[in-house]
Amino acid sequence: MVVGIPKEIKQDEYRVAIVPAGVEVFVKRGHKVLIEKGAGLGSGISDEDYRRAGADIVNSHGNIFHKSELVLKVKEPLHEEYDFLEECQMVFTYFHFAADKKLTFEMLKRKIVAIAYETIQRDDGKLPLLTPMSEVAGRMSIQEGAKYLEKPMEGRGILLAGVPGVRPANVVILGGGVVGSNAAKIAGGLGAQVTILDIDLDRMRYLDDIMPKHIITLMSNSHNIRECIRHADLLIGAVLIPGAKAPQLVTKDMLKLMKPRAVIVDVAIDQGGCIETSRPTTHSKPTYIVNDIVHYCVTNMPGAVGRTSTYALTNVTLPYTLELADKGYKRAVKENSAIRRGLNMVDGKITCKAVADAFHTECYPMN
Repeated sequence: MVVGIPKEIKQDEYRVAIVPAGVEVFVKRGHKVLIEKGAGLGSGISDEDYRRAGADIVNSHGNIFHKSELVLKVKEPLHEEYDFLEECQMVFTYFHFAADKKLTFEMLKRKIVAIAYETIQRDDGKLPLLTPMSEVAGRMSIQEGAKYLEKPMEGRGILLAGVPGVRPANVVILGGGVVGSNAAKIAGGLGAQVTILDIDLDRMRYLDDIMPKHIITLMSNSHNIRECIRHADLLIGAVLIPGAKAPQLVTKDMLKLMKPRAVIVDVAIDQGGCIETSRPTTHSKPTYIVNDIVHYCVTNMPGAVGRTSTYALTNVTLPYTLELADKGYKRAVKENSAIRRGLNMVDGKITCKAVADAFHTECYPMN
């Protein structure tokens, strides 16, 4: 099979969908790997590194798509790439369809085989291709939140950790999954006062066991959220419903309860955001202010640390991409339930229920 890896064109995206070690494995199995010139530079990987591994370097962005049966990306195709896509072509990437109606219907129109990293789900419920980027984003949420709490960045002028004799910041985290727990580790490690809200009591018991005692857990409901955000200097949105649009847990009116120039980092923005006032931003212009609250809603947070994120991502994507290349999607879907759940659309039809529900349209599950 011909496997193509284009250079990511999303603004401030420095990740790439394969590393040289992965190329070597594909080539040994008889596949041809095409990589766009310069695709790995943001992650510290040169064209020569890929050549030595057995890849062919292609100068044209469009030719990568036109010559490939399986396209591997990190982020969803952008408008400029839509016309490069071909019917029955497999595209394996982060799509986040439920948060993007235009992308969804453009991909349906082109009748691609869309397999989404974020909905690859094992029988135990785990999301193996989302986990490493959620780990990165969770840790970055505190790093970025701490920066934007500084007064020159329009924040409250608070040091997250505090100092002896001065209170540390109060950090509230909505969601105790991978993003939330990683955010709590970093915030707690810095000495902040941390509250995690979640609806899963078993998860909260687990977090209560492993976290330091200054990190507390609370049942997530509208009353507790309102009470917690009154005291929050930094609010982290870390809610996830696999494949579906994120629920909006904090309304615009609720922002009035928060301290002036508190900071919100909505990591759930890829799935639409869990704050009503969230809208996608970029690393170049990451923040805006609504109701005197600083919002940070970058849709590709891990893209800023490509040298870390690329290797973390490709460690987990490689086995699935090999299976798709070795077997084709029909056999892979039949034999691997995780890939079957990852299939979001085929032949102009939505096959993922969460995506279909987001747009109130019919779902055609693959059997």
